Amino acid sequence: MEKNRADTPLRIAPWASSMAQLAERQCGARRHLRPVGIIGPGDGDPRVCEAAYRVARALAQAGMSIVNGGRGGVMAAASRGARDGGGIVIGLLPEDDDRNANEWLSVAVATGMGEMRNALVARSAVCLAAIGGNMGTLSEMALGLKWGTPVFVMHGDVALPGAVQVRDVDEMLVRISAHLLA
Repeated sequence: MEKNRADTPLRIAPWASSMAQLAERQCGARRHLRPVGIIGPGDGDPRVCEAAYRVARALAQAGMSIVNGGRGGVMAAASRGARDGGGIVIGLLPEDDDRNANEWLSVAVATGMGEMRNALVARSAVCLAAIGGNMGTLSEMALGLKWGTPVFVMHGDVALPGAVQVRDVDEMLVRISAHLLA
């Protein structure tokens, strides 16, 4: 373990090595073209929003793009994290215009589909990171699972069969990077 100036051990993130491998892969021909979906409530509390920010930032730094519902709460936190990480974030909005899009989106797609746009989020993602929960998040999780998309869940309200429960951001990133590198 590395030491800082005060000889206090520095904690190395358990996902640092796999994210470095993912970043290398994302520079080559075998890169993932599909984004990681980061889903969660539009009124997410500070705990889930901070987690979404950290997950999105780490994934963006590793060269992954992010997709979400494009609005507030967890979606805005993930969007901000992806942008701060130098990445691209796509928001699939329920409205037929972009007036409610969060300010951190790289691309805002006004679907005009209402909540049915959740299906587009679930279908477009290589995997889903569900952080927090509400009915919209559950619908995206259920659709992803139905279509065989891996779903990783942190701070969820309901356990869906087939979804992988994780304890914290570190475990979420370990699980997602393992999937992306498989």
